[in-house]
Amino acid sequence: MATKPKLTNIKVDYDEEGDVLYLYFGKPLAADDSYVTDEGIVIRTREQRIVGLTILNARDRLPKG
Repeated sequence: MATKPKLTNIKVDYDEEGDVLYLYFGKPLAADDSYVTDEGIVIRTREQRIVGLTILNARDRLPKG
């Protein structure tokens, strides 16, 4: 059975004007690579580990309210 990742120190930031949601995992680290999904989600990585996500057009992708 796979072990559940321990997610601590998650920071969320939202740019209302640009409608961009930023999620940072763990200690802030600069990414050395990034990938954009077809859905407009940017996965930022450092040394092949995810350090953050950027969600473009966040209002359309998140639950209302």
